[in-house]
Amino acid sequence: MSSLAWGYIWLFRSLPLIVVLIILYNFSYLYDTLSLGVPFTHITWCSFETINVLGQFSTAVVGLTLVQSAYTAEIIRGGFLGVDHGQYEAAAALGLPAWRRTLRIILPQALRTILPSGFNEIISLAKGTAMVYVLAMPELFNTIQMIYNRTQEVIPLLMVGAVWYLAITTVLSVIQHVVERALARSERRSAVNQNPAPGRKRTVSTTQTQEPVHASLS
Repeated sequence: MSSLAWGYIWLFRSLPLIVVLIILYNFSYLYDTLSLGVPFTHITWCSFETINVLGQFSTAVVGLTLVQSAYTAEIIRGGFLGVDHGQYEAAAALGLPAWRRTLRIILPQALRTILPSGFNEIISLAKGTAMVYVLAMPELFNTIQMIYNRTQEVIPLLMVGAVWYLAITTVLSVIQHVVERALARSERRSAVNQNPAPGRKRTVSTTQTQEPVHASLS
């Protein structure tokens, strides 16, 4: 599995996005049909014509997903590698199952590294959708091109497109800021609960029973 993951990441980080989109869009020239069945046999459950499966929208979604997931996988891997190995050992020493160690101990610490880079990739993906103009898909940049080809008002329409991209990236930046602040508040609250201030005492409920003392004098 590690070798397959490495090969996938190596392949799609090496290919430009525009090349991936063009190959997928013209995939029907290589294979007429896509079939689902048992490999290396003649058993086929269903088949589809490639030209009907990979249209403009589906090609854009698949191409952007394949390329972006390779970069995202490396960001997540770097976040987990940034967590001290002692945290893994301490969680294992407590006898926690693997999924609980990952979700409750390792992942919250890794998110501090993953979130900034992850949102940068989301913003890059939002801007990278302009590359699907090579598929003649009516997205923002392609629509602007069609309009200024008719009106010959190139600069004003490009400025309109720039404003739209600024609005989209600003919304994503605000979401990133909100998520990071919420994560920071959660970490501070957890730290306060574990290490209270010197002037504060933890409330501990104790039940003390006093037994009567019987003294015998002779």
